[in-house]
Amino acid sequence: MSRIGKKLIEVPAGVTITVDAENVVTVKGPKGELKQTLDRDMKLEINDGIATVTRPTDQIRHRAMHGLYRSLISNMVKGVTEGYTKKLELVGVGFKAAATGNLLDLALGYSHNIVFEIPKELSVVTSQEKGQNPMITFESIDKQLIGQVCAKIRSLRKPEPYKGKGVKFAGEVLRRKAGKSAGK
Repeated sequence: MSRIGKKLIEVPAGVTITVDAENVVTVKGPKGELKQTLDRDMKLEINDGIATVTRPTDQIRHRAMHGLYRSLISNMVKGVTEGYTKKLELVGVGFKAAATGNLLDLALGYSHNIVFEIPKELSVVTSQEKGQNPMITFESIDKQLIGQVCAKIRSLRKPEPYKGKGVKFAGEVLRRKAGKSAGK
């Protein structure tokens, strides 16, 4: 049996989970509402503030889906109660970020600025402190969406292994390479 799939999901006070006829799970909480379509074979049971995901058989497909849907529902519950935050750090001379509304203007060392449209479900804040690298902070209740947007922005200029220049997650440890050898 799946170790992750058989873990229980604790539903805190103020959060409601409903499953409709088309197997769409809706999680409502103090920060908002999220929806996820559940596989037709998986069943979600809610009893006394505890939700469990069950599978019908031990087929490989059912075992694979069991842990996946348990994790997705758990992430939804955490998202509507606490929310998620991710920070990106811009490392490089002249790298800048400015947020206006749902547009993020990035200067990443190319000949032109990159204007990135942020989905309305995310809130973005940019900060630049003296002596520090520019930071971009994302907040959302949807873990999948925030991770996808951050990965897309990071892919615009991945950190290179020699000087570490590029867009990286805050706290990310990069494997650095030694440069050319000084002499023989």
